[in-house]
Amino acid sequence: MELLKEKSERKPGILVINWQDWTNPLSGGAEVHFYEIFKRLVDDFNIFLLCTHFKGAKSIEELEGIKIYRVGSRNTFNFWVPRAYKRIRKRERIDLVIEDLNKIPFYGKIFVSENRIAILHHLFGKKIYTETNPIFASYVFFAERLIPKFYDDIPIIAISESSKEVLVKMGIPEKNIEIVYNGIDLNRYFPQKKKTEEPTIVCLNRMKRYKRIDILLEAIPEVLRKISKLKVFIVGEGDDLPRLKKLAFKKRIEKVVNFTGFVPEGEKISLLSGSWVSVNTSPIEGWGLTSIEAQACGTLSVVPDSPGLRETVKDGFSGYIYRCEDAQALSEILVKLLKDKKFILKMGKQAREWASKYSWDNSKERMKKIIEANIKNNSR
Repeated sequence: MELLKEKSERKPGILVINWQDWTNPLSGGAEVHFYEIFKRLVDDFNIFLLCTHFKGAKSIEELEGIKIYRVGSRNTFNFWVPRAYKRIRKRERIDLVIEDLNKIPFYGKIFVSENRIAILHHLFGKKIYTETNPIFASYVFFAERLIPKFYDDIPIIAISESSKEVLVKMGIPEKNIEIVYNGIDLNRYFPQKKKTEEPTIVCLNRMKRYKRIDILLEAIPEVLRKISKLKVFIVGEGDDLPRLKKLAFKKRIEKVVNFTGFVPEGEKISLLSGSWVSVNTSPIEGWGLTSIEAQACGTLSVVPDSPGLRETVKDGFSGYIYRCEDAQALSEILVKLLKDKKFILKMGKQAREWASKYSWDNSKERMKKIIEANIKNNSR
């Protein structure tokens, strides 16, 4: 009887394979997605995370109820995964494996014994060639092309309609795709300070070439012709930062543009709350988390008409959508907005209302149902 009781009380084990954990200095939206959803699931499941090791990190540790196994490096992690998975299986009881298809797939179909599901944030496609050297870019590009061969027979969770559309075009059956949107912690992200006296633009993102933050820098000189007093905060770190600083100097806007680098969350929320406008320039995202964060803080968001981002804004209500990679179109919208503070405040309230539709608790409940359905299938 005691053995039966112990068996019935055991929580199912979920192994998530993701490139990074949320404490990694290079973590981004995929890690926020994992952290916010799966930390809410630790009461329902035993959560294990297999991810990349980084300098100063422990190989094994438990954080917020999630047991983390770190192996390999950023460039070799996918080669370590099969062997690390087998070691974890010997130590832990695993009922379901979740593969995060962010960057290079892990091809779990070859080596995973348990039921699998996958999560897709976004695919680089040809955009990867703007980010890295041709050899590595080709490796990523062709690895993404193999996704239909290895993931067409399992459930895939897309984080937006845009991500779902990409999967369907690649040949993944639409019936296999579920959508679990990113959320927002509305108790943490809310308007915390008044708008600055002078017009302020904030751009929060990783400083990567494919994010096209140079589009904003190209637009600023045109904005300055109409808006003389202006401050621009570009928040984040990445290997494209030196190039962007040189571009700002070349455009003679270095006194207007403040590259803050990484800022703590409290300072980030303060910047988002106090700014008049938030801008995102990326031509491809799975979901515009920073856009929703800004709107939750009462700041309208201006985004390109690109996959993922266009879904985060209600055009004309909580922000504006401009032609992708069009600096002139962006500058025209910014000039129009920054001339009218009353309009900025009105749209800021509407932006908060729009962002309130999204919550991590809702995303967690959706994810829980999908996991439970696939664990049940695993036991048949």
